[in-house]
Amino acid sequence: MTVSPIVVLTGAGISRESGLHTFRDADGIWATVRIEDVATPEAFRRDPRRVHAFYNERRRGLQAPTVAPNPAHRALARLEAEWPAEVLVVTQNIDDLHERAGSRRVVHMHGELLKAFCGRCAAVMEWRGDLGVDAACPACDHAGALRPHVVWFGEMPLEMDRIYRALDGCGLFVSIGTSGAVYPAAGFVAHVRGRGVAKAVELNLEPSDGADRFHEARYGPASRVVPRFVDELLAGRGP
Repeated sequence: MTVSPIVVLTGAGISRESGLHTFRDADGIWATVRIEDVATPEAFRRDPRRVHAFYNERRRGLQAPTVAPNPAHRALARLEAEWPAEVLVVTQNIDDLHERAGSRRVVHMHGELLKAFCGRCAAVMEWRGDLGVDAACPACDHAGALRPHVVWFGEMPLEMDRIYRALDGCGLFVSIGTSGAVYPAAGFVAHVRGRGVAKAVELNLEPSDGADRFHEARYGPASRVVPRFVDELLAGRGP
């Protein structure tokens, strides 16, 4: 098997077995809370206290003792450590479970829940406690400008140039636990297929919206299918 760089895209499905709610499932977060009320720049301008309360709850949940990386996160960390070429994890998730599992090359295209962003000076900083409208930015000392370091609907995902460079150079693209409904991430498989030189594999609980675009698919819980797939890759039996 040819050894070439790998790009792994992960979505909420990889973290569900770690105790975190997904967003788009029938029982997910968007079934109980309107996107327009908590996940847009307009919502933050209209009612910052409500938006802060929503993300404070998510932040506390992420740091609960019961939330930890599962075998799928650990398998990807192992792949990065043992694969002879570069492995880049591009995640739509705002949790830190990839890092906790040991992954070092991770791009959070939708931001990170355990960080805050200052709308005044553009500083980004670690933030593990609650965040409120009166909080002062440690960088510029201005109060009232901090917000969650999360990409909201209507905003541009982060590090897109780096992501597309990696997609252009990879020999294998693996999509794990994604719905295939959110762009631009949903378009990555088409971008890779358009090059005509990389394989594309979907690992998911069930077929995504773009399942027919992949060369190969494995379905089942991420904690089972991802470690098995990584074992095959490292044993030289990959796609």
